[in-house]
Amino acid sequence: MPQPSESVTAAILVIGDEILSGRTKDKNIGTIADFLTAAGIDLREVRIVPDEAAMIVEAVNALRARYTYLFTTGGIGPTHDDITADCVAEAFGVGIDVDERARAMLLERHKPEDLNAARLRMARIPFGADLIANPVSKAPGFRLGNVHVMAGVPGIMQAMLDSIAPTLTGGAAMLSETIEAAGLPEGNYAGDLGEIAKARPAVSIGSYPAMTPDGFRNRIVVRSRDAQALAEARSAVEALVARLSA
Repeated sequence: MPQPSESVTAAILVIGDEILSGRTKDKNIGTIADFLTAAGIDLREVRIVPDEAAMIVEAVNALRARYTYLFTTGGIGPTHDDITADCVAEAFGVGIDVDERARAMLLERHKPEDLNAARLRMARIPFGADLIANPVSKAPGFRLGNVHVMAGVPGIMQAMLDSIAPTLTGGAAMLSETIEAAGLPEGNYAGDLGEIAKARPAVSIGSYPAMTPDGFRNRIVVRSRDAQALAEARSAVEALVARLSA
């Protein structure tokens, strides 16, 4: 069941040996995270698991129970190690077979005689799932319950994400402000910043060192869904920075 609009949450499950080995550098986590933030959905957890059925099933069941939405990437291609669809079916306790809707989508790209056993693996969909359109290569993803199963190829994943966007229920947008801490070392303001954060439970405050063209600087980021609370916290942080910089 969806949670209240102010706390719509999500997790990402990245599936694939190639990610864990470093052969492939993941580009999807950041894309999905940006998308969820804009939609008012809190990304709370990211897991990466190998192409091992038991680990995939365990992760799917844990994450779908804990969060409003689960997004998976990878493991829905035509090769023997593409086992995500089977694992999701197992996690939900449903059957899986070639879906005629998915077969029709593949036929938009392939001739009937070219739909060999390997390509038909991409049409195997768990029973009861809705399809996620893939305008790039036609092989669809799918949605079962609150689990959205998408491709690992970044361009295809992005197209699938765009297609499911209207079906998601987001919460209030997260607002943020950034305060430059100039040349102040974090150790100079960490204690006082913690007190400001402790007094404002509706606000999240973080300190982030960064190397800029002007040298090493610290940035303090204040986040909240409450505009007034955000403004009050920003004022408190700015006053702290001004006092320590004097």
